[in-house]
Amino acid sequence: MSHKKKIALIGTTGASFYGFRADLIKQLVLDGCLVYALTSEYTDQCLEKIRQLGAEPVVYKLIRGGLNPFADIASYLQLKCILKKIQPDIAFSYFAKPVIYGSIAAKAAKVPTVIGMLEGLGYTFTDQPEGQSTKTKLIRSIQVLLYKMAFPCLDKMIFLNPDDQNDLVKRYGLRVPEVHILGGIGLNLTDYPFVEAKTSPIKFLFIGRLLKEKGVFELIQAIRIVKQKYPQAHFTILGAIDHQNMGALKQEELDQLLDNKIFEYPGHVANVNQWITDSSVFILPSYREGVPRSTQEAMAIGRPVITTDVPGCRETVVNGVNGFLVPRWNPEALAEKMCYFIENPEQVNIMGLESYKIAQEKFDAEKVNSKLIEIMGLKDLNEKTS
Repeated sequence: MSHKKKIALIGTTGASFYGFRADLIKQLVLDGCLVYALTSEYTDQCLEKIRQLGAEPVVYKLIRGGLNPFADIASYLQLKCILKKIQPDIAFSYFAKPVIYGSIAAKAAKVPTVIGMLEGLGYTFTDQPEGQSTKTKLIRSIQVLLYKMAFPCLDKMIFLNPDDQNDLVKRYGLRVPEVHILGGIGLNLTDYPFVEAKTSPIKFLFIGRLLKEKGVFELIQAIRIVKQKYPQAHFTILGAIDHQNMGALKQEELDQLLDNKIFEYPGHVANVNQWITDSSVFILPSYREGVPRSTQEAMAIGRPVITTDVPGCRETVVNGVNGFLVPRWNPEALAEKMCYFIENPEQVNIMGLESYKIAQEKFDAEKVNSKLIEIMGLKDLNEKTS
């Protein structure tokens, strides 16, 4: 009887497994693998949803945003112990801390194949209009040092975009045997069916946490500029306020904007696809991304995109074909492209169709997971079971 391949997926939030890894887990299980989902933030409901995907949830302790070295060492030791017990054939870590401590633990536990994936480099590698603070630069230096310790433990490293590889591996001379560019973690496209946009009126939509790094302040300035010219222009912002984040929009600022009817704000919603379907143009003026999922969702439904010419975002738009790339931190340029769609409404569905085509080609979870399975060295297994 052939040995069933054991895969240990090392993440953080339980929700990330059934929210973003569901199709991958189901495919691995279908291919006859035993999948273990290592999670550090979870509820009983989260663990049950992971089981329903066919994976075995395993809990461990990790403080995602903490800087306590003793807590991180304890996480590493716990991960090492778990991996020695499971004895997986492959340890696949994603997010910064699991990639660091999960990879070192996997190497120490003698896991045959160790893979890491970073879906973005995070705020410490994100340029700011006023420059980065001394504290941010210090945290980045510590992070790079930890990556220098972890990367030699990896057999393969995966990035979503080539800028992240350049800004981390090449810039800091990190050593890893193999680097792969995935180009987005993909979507189950059946959840985001193509629908032609209504263009009377043109409705602009932003989805994301209300953070400085997501470009929310530039967006608000751009909306004000557009409204001076087209007072009836319609804008919707979806996303929660992150009260723990220093760069978040403040509640009192939001309340003032809503009193002035600058935009519609339903807050955080579960039915994102319905809101995209009801929109005409998607906007994301972010400072840096891996490859933004919200943009992929909008493109799959067939919406043109206005986004910034920065790492991650530029992977989603062919300028002038399915939308526009604008300079970062530039509300005037953002407003100009919004006005373009108001003045040329016929371009909404012309460019939206191009978005749909790109999403079908680049962001289909089936294609992305097939590529991931190949990187994991499981292609032969996949072919035997297909």
